[in-house]
Amino acid sequence: MFKKLLIVLLFSFSVLLFIYVSFPSPEFPSQLPNSIQSSEPADVETPFRRGYYTNLTREEIIAHYKKEFNKSRNLYTLRLNYPPEEAQTIIRDQTKSTFLEELVHPLRESLYINGFESEGTIYEFKIDEVIWQQKVIIKYVPSSVFTRIFVSMLTLVSIYILVREYKDV
Repeated sequence: MFKKLLIVLLFSFSVLLFIYVSFPSPEFPSQLPNSIQSSEPADVETPFRRGYYTNLTREEIIAHYKKEFNKSRNLYTLRLNYPPEEAQTIIRDQTKSTFLEELVHPLRESLYINGFESEGTIYEFKIDEVIWQQKVIIKYVPSSVFTRIFVSMLTLVSIYILVREYKDV
């Protein structure tokens, strides 16, 4: 009885997991409203990283990108907060930061949001005679469907082996 229930649960979990990981990745999120895109070389050297100058607050920026990241499907999204010092490792070396957050679809893709607020610093973002409160750098880290399916298969095999070993104990 317990064995049959376990097999049904594992099979159901497997089907749901494969459906979840096989959804296509979302496109790169759209530009922040009322902002301008940075044309600095570090912000345009890869298609998965863009910089914007904006006057939006941190919460408005995160809300915008959370909505954009879930535009095609309403997937479970984790919001992770990192110390600003990690921006030089995660975003790019020499990146200035006052906040760094990550939006994650577990086992799928990530979107890093780095903000650098000019208030209280020696920096001023003045572009075309307009002063901006902060510069935001977005880094999108997509994943291949084949990689996600492979990792999911390894996860399921590991679960099966662990359950068998647990049963023997």
